[in-house]
Amino acid sequence: MTVEPDDAWTVRYRGYDPDEEGRREALCTVGNGYLATRGAAPECPGGAVHYPGTYAAGIYNRLSSAVAGEVVENESLVNLPNWLVLTFRIDGGAWFDVDAADLVDYEQCLDLRRAVLTRRFRFRDERGRTTAVSQRRFVDMRFEHACALETTITAEDYSGSLEIRSGIDGAVSNSLVDRYRELGGQHLDLVRTAALGEDSVLLEVRTNQSGIEVAMAARTRVRCGGTPAGRERRLVEREAWIGQDITAELVSGRAVTVEKVVTVFTGRDRAISEPAVEAARWLPRLGCFEALLDEHVLAWAGLWRRFHVAMEGQEEAQRVVRLHILHLVQTVSSNTVDLDVGVPSRGLHGEAYRGHVLWDELFVFPVLNLRIPGVTRSLLRYRYRRLPEARQAAREAGYDGAMYPWQSGSDGREESQRVHLNPRSGHWLPDPTWRERHIGIAVAYNTWQYYQATGDREFLTNYGTEMLVELSRFWASLATYDPVRDRYVIRGVMGPDEFHSGYPGAESGGIDNNAYTNVMAVWVLLRTAEALESLPRQARRELTDTLRVRPEEVRRWEEISARMFVPFHDGVISQFEGYEKLEELDWDAYGERYGNIQRLDRILEAEGDSVNRYKASKQADVLMLFYLLSADELRELFDRLGYELDPGAIPRTIDYYLARTSHGSTLSAVVHAWVLARAHRQRALEFFVSALESDVADIQGGTTREGIHLAAMAGTVDLLQRCFSGLETRGDQLVLNPYWPEPLGMLEISLRYREHPLKLRISGHRVDVAAGAGMHRPIRVTCRGQECLLEPGATVRFPL
Repeated sequence: MTVEPDDAWTVRYRGYDPDEEGRREALCTVGNGYLATRGAAPECPGGAVHYPGTYAAGIYNRLSSAVAGEVVENESLVNLPNWLVLTFRIDGGAWFDVDAADLVDYEQCLDLRRAVLTRRFRFRDERGRTTAVSQRRFVDMRFEHACALETTITAEDYSGSLEIRSGIDGAVSNSLVDRYRELGGQHLDLVRTAALGEDSVLLEVRTNQSGIEVAMAARTRVRCGGTPAGRERRLVEREAWIGQDITAELVSGRAVTVEKVVTVFTGRDRAISEPAVEAARWLPRLGCFEALLDEHVLAWAGLWRRFHVAMEGQEEAQRVVRLHILHLVQTVSSNTVDLDVGVPSRGLHGEAYRGHVLWDELFVFPVLNLRIPGVTRSLLRYRYRRLPEARQAAREAGYDGAMYPWQSGSDGREESQRVHLNPRSGHWLPDPTWRERHIGIAVAYNTWQYYQATGDREFLTNYGTEMLVELSRFWASLATYDPVRDRYVIRGVMGPDEFHSGYPGAESGGIDNNAYTNVMAVWVLLRTAEALESLPRQARRELTDTLRVRPEEVRRWEEISARMFVPFHDGVISQFEGYEKLEELDWDAYGERYGNIQRLDRILEAEGDSVNRYKASKQADVLMLFYLLSADELRELFDRLGYELDPGAIPRTIDYYLARTSHGSTLSAVVHAWVLARAHRQRALEFFVSALESDVADIQGGTTREGIHLAAMAGTVDLLQRCFSGLETRGDQLVLNPYWPEPLGMLEISLRYREHPLKLRISGHRVDVAAGAGMHRPIRVTCRGQECLLEPGATVRFPL
């Protein structure tokens, strides 16, 4: 591929717009998988416009709040002290504030290649003097405990005295999400502040329930050219705030540079004495801004080789895909591996969903599996470590096996809200999402797909199969035999749709026989049997003895997997039993009345109505079957169940639900692009573009500022690597069945399959698969019925 201009690697915002600042902050977050900091203005504290949030993976705290007449508990990813704090004033005037300044020009750029955020602006003061400011910041990918901010100030047409204030602010709270404002947000208690020599300070805090210590040490140096320039320093302290005021001289046309390097350690880190000691010890060991930046850029160069995606002639789409990859890797990276954390659904970029782990990993892992599978393994072990909690939850609910929570945090208990606020009506309502038992399907699917992509038999033997067995036990105990149908049924759940929490008149009792849940439960039972069969005989015997897997239990799994009930109506798969009895919604009328009707549930509740009455979905539900399983796999499942899935059933089902979906989730565009790719390529491209725009255009009207939608971002990458390429990893082979749209030109992607570094080039006419050199065993590659062995260092070509 040709060398691309820097603009293909840059997200650029021109002009300052306070109304857009929240979205820009989220999209300009810099992070490294250990911690991340929003792209906020360093001179501004949190408020209605700015929110300089910093979040470290796995740092949660639980608070109680009185809401709607009851006391509720919520665990949240904690907003940590603000290390960015840096402002200045000239000749004793007002401290610089971007919202009060007379800006001449303003630009903010996120360098995707180097994961560096740059901010440039010029302003005039009340005396007509012009000052130029340039700032760069990054969160170090090489040494995960380091952050750095460089500010260069140039007096263009005057000379004067410059006073710089640099500090760390521990007086912060969780207050980003308006809907949570009535809930407790004060998570940090001050432990101590201290000066660390002439140019450095320390702030130590502790979460007030989970007791996790967090320490930050900041070193601030000032130079003019290559010469130190700070002539006077004064320690500044107030409650939970420590910093320094530094005085320097501004000479017209000469730049003064302020370099701030910060170390961050927490009580959850390994191989440390205590956070404050480590922060103080490591700070003087770190080099200058440029030295740290060089190592950081080198680390990202290696990551971009693994995450290489090139789309010929599609510069804007490619830029957004790279932005999505950047935020994925800033949330989960090799720095995540030893942290015992899951995938926060809104990244480390904000406070929506309180930083919880949901099913979003279902959309994230396919991208990681084929590039940095060691990270997937670590994230799956987050689930494995919480298996005892999931077993206990199942027991308490009267089931066998393991029942994973819909929302998970620190210890794996159910973190879904008991009540949630409808901002349209102002009502606090019961939250029924704990009934989304299909989270266990996601855990099982992710476990099996990781094994298929990597061949990691050690993981399957020691961790994966145990999770699969316990999940099969759960689904087998949740399923009950219906003698009238002579089939098994699953009652009282909530499907991926999320609109239907019950039947009309019984709003919160769940629904029966959700097709996605029932079919995928069968899939889990079958994959568990396959996993057990694939284990070495000794390992299988030890595992079945330890878990007390009885032959009659396995026979019952086999029976359920052949006799599960799946509802149909009018030649399509029913979303759930009784769906056909619901009323049709007047979509045109609601669209005319409200414009944006993505959150129909909130609109209808505010009207005194309920979405449970209507054939309306927030996002894909039945269609998730076509997202996760190929048509061949699905037909095999239905054949096993004794249902005939005629060739027209899948397109009929897709069209039926497409007409009844509000797309109230950013995941909806990803799934619909996927399921439409075969038969409605143009519609698929439209949904692909919509998925790309989910956060960059904030299509949900303000939610991006609360944190990016990580699953939708990863989903757009997966649409390229697996959907449009038709790539599957199953049956110990790499399967390709491309439906690459001609308008997208040539696609080139780098992958790793079972340790083979691969490069795929796909056009509308052919597929090339090139393997890197090495000593690996050949892999089987199949493309539309053509099969070959791909040797290391070789290339195979399939005409289309």
